Amino acid sequence: MSLMTLVPVASASSLEAEEKARKDAADARQNTQIIQSVAAHAKKRWELVRDTRKEVEERLAKCLRQRNGEYDPEKLAEIRKQGGSEIFMNLTSTKCRGASSWLRDTLMGTGADKPWSVDHSPIPDLPPDVVQQIHQQLTLQIMQFMQMSGGVEPPMEQVQALAQQMKDQALSQARAEAKKRIERMELKMEDQLVEGGFTDSLGQFLDDIVTFPTAILKGPVVRKRKTMKWNGTVLEPTEELRLEWERVDPFKFYPAPWVSSTNDGFVIERHRLTRADLETLMGVEGYSEDDIRAVLQDFDAGLLKEWLSVDQMQLDAEGKNSSAKDDAELVDAIQLWDEVPGQWLLDWGMSADGVLDKEKTYPCEVWMIGSRVIKAVLNYDPLGRKPYYATSYERIPGAFWGNGVADLIRDCQQMCNAAARALSNNMGISSGPQVGVNVSRLPPGEAITQMYPWKVWQFQNSDYQDASRPIEFFQPPSNAAELLGVFEKFMNLADEYSGIPRYLAGEHTPASRTASGLSMLMNNAGKGLKQVVSNIDKDVLTKLMERLYQYNLRYSEDPDLIGDVHIVAKGAMSLVAKETAAVRRNEFLQLTLQSPVVQQIIGIPGTAELLRDAAKSLDLSVDSIVPSREEVMQMVAQQAAQQQMMLEAQIAAGQMAAQQQGAPAPMRQPATPKTMLPDGITPAGGREGSLMVNRVSGRNG
Repeated sequence: MSLMTLVPVASASSLEAEEKARKDAADARQNTQIIQSVAAHAKKRWELVRDTRKEVEERLAKCLRQRNGEYDPEKLAEIRKQGGSEIFMNLTSTKCRGASSWLRDTLMGTGADKPWSVDHSPIPDLPPDVVQQIHQQLTLQIMQFMQMSGGVEPPMEQVQALAQQMKDQALSQARAEAKKRIERMELKMEDQLVEGGFTDSLGQFLDDIVTFPTAILKGPVVRKRKTMKWNGTVLEPTEELRLEWERVDPFKFYPAPWVSSTNDGFVIERHRLTRADLETLMGVEGYSEDDIRAVLQDFDAGLLKEWLSVDQMQLDAEGKNSSAKDDAELVDAIQLWDEVPGQWLLDWGMSADGVLDKEKTYPCEVWMIGSRVIKAVLNYDPLGRKPYYATSYERIPGAFWGNGVADLIRDCQQMCNAAARALSNNMGISSGPQVGVNVSRLPPGEAITQMYPWKVWQFQNSDYQDASRPIEFFQPPSNAAELLGVFEKFMNLADEYSGIPRYLAGEHTPASRTASGLSMLMNNAGKGLKQVVSNIDKDVLTKLMERLYQYNLRYSEDPDLIGDVHIVAKGAMSLVAKETAAVRRNEFLQLTLQSPVVQQIIGIPGTAELLRDAAKSLDLSVDSIVPSREEVMQMVAQQAAQQQMMLEAQIAAGQMAAQQQGAPAPMRQPATPKTMLPDGITPAGGREGSLMVNRVSGRNG
């Protein structure tokens, strides 16, 4: 049997015919009215934002050069024209590193230290089956009361008290159940974030927020990735759709000129894609695979790139080779997020079934490479939100671009550089004596540019009867102290302007030599940086986590998910506050374990919860150390049963001892039935309501 009979092999001509058919279908789709209209609209939007952000691009490049310790080309040309030192005191990089490190310590925790959590509402919604169960129990209690009282209905006050108690018990159970479901949901979300590269993207985002006027984070984005997966027997490669998060390059993000946030108007993200990037979009819902294949066929032609002046500016600021301009390994794609009137969609040829109201606007997403549209869909988010989250180190009200650390200390950086250059030049001039030579008194050929110890100088009489000294030495004054004072002054101002003191980066001060002094300084520094963390919490983390949670509610098949929750961003709690909270938690735990009174109040379940939280804060395996809540309740039930058996054994032993002594056995008083009223209380008495409450909770009146 030949190999040809086992493996089907297509001929080259059939493959070419198949590819040609695909391309013809893609070209026909591109020539439809709706695609042509969408492409024209996207191109018009792109030209608008491209031509109106030159000032922003220059500002971004300034920030990047300043972070890298480089002068702007114009300033460097002035310095070289004047001559002298070109020293750059990279104060900005130090401040950016300090702020970035502080933000990483605060916002990039995992487990119990993660900067977000999910919490249920104060009064979670009761499931319908629980509400029905409350009604059934209440009806049963009323019927029992009527049987014991000869058919008399209980007073309304008793019924209301009983219903309220049942509701309180049901709410308590609902809170406990909601907490368990939320813990499972948090684990699911944390797993999605880790697998989707959120940690790396957040780290890059924090570097951007201290460097550029605005930092942007994006996600979740659905992409098809190759991965190794265990199928139960072997580890094999497979492809799967995955939610991913990524940092958006500020150089490639183009918001509408009038917006103050990403959801105020249209935005465009410019992508530079490789072949592999395009292949990850194939098979993802919404993208046209035929059009992507058509782009791949034209990939090497070099006609799908739109080189902009900002690209060269960015490459120079990043220190990359400028020859990347001629690189044929990348193509440009624009991704437009916009809101389009319904009438436009109808005019473009969309079916009226997808446009419910032609007067309203509909959010849409469009991908275009060259003149080819590879994706044109309505935004899948029900609220029309875009998957971008942007904020600044210092927000400017009403503006999209705020201020980064480089912007805040630019004047201080320039003054420090000027002082350092002057100091370097002055130190060079004043480091040794200056020499004045009367060349008319020197013989021909005397070397006047060389000085060394024990040098012998030759002089001659001047033909002009010049009586001045042939050579003089003088010392230029040193201004080092004044220049150092200027440098130190503006360096201190940089601390104030940026809110990042030097001791935050590890520099010691007199107050930081003790733990309490350092804690106080860190707390004071945190007051300024807490505003930055608050911006990240409000503008990025809360919105991002809410979107991920809602995505899981809409598309996940997990039956344990609940929707009556809210996201809690915890990043604004500083490191010192976290440490203080940990100390207070440990003190409370010690009080609980050492005080018998507290033990009686909270019981074994409460102690188990405290141990669970303490183990979680230490990043320990909670389930391996503390029993589960169900196991704790079983332990409590077993202890209660053992105590009941011991009590009954003691009563039986007392009765037997009395019979052996010939005395009449003590009569055991029967327990008051739960349906009987205590002595002295009539059914119409004022304590019936409390009696009903005690009966429901299992306690005698």
